Amino acid sequence: MSFQRPGTGFAPATPCTDEVGGLACALADAGPEEIIATALRTLGPGRLCLVSSFGTESAVLLAYAAEVDRSIPIVFLDTGFLFEETLAYRDTLTAQLGLTDVRSIQPDAARVAALDEGRDLWFTDPDTCCRIRKVEPLARALEGFGGWLNGRKRYQGGLRATIPVVERDGTRLKFNPLANLDRASVEAAHRDFALPDHPMLAKGFTSVGCMPCTSRAAAGEESRAGRWRGKGKTECGIHTLLNTVSA
Repeated sequence: MSFQRPGTGFAPATPCTDEVGGLACALADAGPEEIIATALRTLGPGRLCLVSSFGTESAVLLAYAAEVDRSIPIVFLDTGFLFEETLAYRDTLTAQLGLTDVRSIQPDAARVAALDEGRDLWFTDPDTCCRIRKVEPLARALEGFGGWLNGRKRYQGGLRATIPVVERDGTRLKFNPLANLDRASVEAAHRDFALPDHPMLAKGFTSVGCMPCTSRAAAGEESRAGRWRGKGKTECGIHTLLNTVSA
């Protein structure tokens, strides 16, 4: 699929003097397929995976990855609190795109029992809830991989507004193949790939995570406004805490 980078005016913050800076600068104007293919060549066989929530904006990255190599391992964090619609969407996209290695990763049962026996930690301490259900399981799942792909975009705002195409994540590389795309480009790719919508989108959920911490976004709000509403929290931690548990 052809790609034309939107005029975001973004310049990589990482200097071009080290390995990551060189990659970030070399791929600064690249499209998703080129970024994914470069990640595969850079890391070598079996050293790259893609982490996906199979949420409302997940399908486009999965489709681009399938165009490059359908056997790229896909890591999916099944927290035990996901909507049934998300699990069904995972299965639908896996079949449609021909993905051959989707790995559903669950939290450590003993860890959850020790810290969240009543299954209400999401209400009293959402950061710890995310840590034991997402951050720690992903850290284990990434063992053996030299890098990973994720679907963050700059237009999502917040901490994501200035992400580079390639960054360091502890000892690993993290690639953001959709960083260069604006919302219109993502929506166009969704149509061009003939991808189905997440079932929750029609119900007003523009961004979907775990059931207790996901609400509908009102008209005019950012797509992720319904995540952890009223909690003073915008990220689960896999993009902000993972270094500390995997390095």
